[in-house]
Amino acid sequence: MATIRLEIVSPDSSVYDADIAMLIVRSTGGELGILPHHAPLVTGLIPHAMRIKLPDTEEETLIAVSGGFMEVTPEKITVIASTAEVPDSIDVNRAKEAYERAKERIAAFHQNGDTDKDFDMKRAELALARAKARLMATRTVFD
Repeated sequence: MATIRLEIVSPDSSVYDADIAMLIVRSTGGELGILPHHAPLVTGLIPHAMRIKLPDTEEETLIAVSGGFMEVTPEKITVIASTAEVPDSIDVNRAKEAYERAKERIAAFHQNGDTDKDFDMKRAELALARAKARLMATRTVFD
C-alpha cells in the first residue's frame, strides 16, 4: 500500500511523524482527504480532530488541532498547528469544563443581545471549537 509522510508540529513540540495511508482534515475551504501522491496544496486549518488512517489496517488515530496551516506535496504532509494534542495528553475533565464554559458564554451573549461584544463572542466560539476538537480526539461523547 502506498503511504505518505505526515509531520505535525506545534510551537511546543513535534507531535506526530510517521508514514500514513490517508489524512482527513477540516480546512478553511472545507473537509479534505489527503492520499499519497496528492497534488501540491497549502491551506489553513480550523479547530478539529484530524483523522489519520494507518497503512495496512482499519485503525484510525485522532489528533486535536486548534488551527494552523497544512502544506501538502506528493510525498509529504506538513501540519503546523497552533496547538496539537494526541488523545493521551488531553485532560478530558478540563476539556469538558472548557466546553461547558464556552457554551454558557455563547448562550449569555445570545440572551443579552449584546452586539458590542463581537470580539468576545468570537473568542467564545473559538474556545468551543477547540474544546470540541479535544473531546472528539478522545472519543468523548458530549452534547
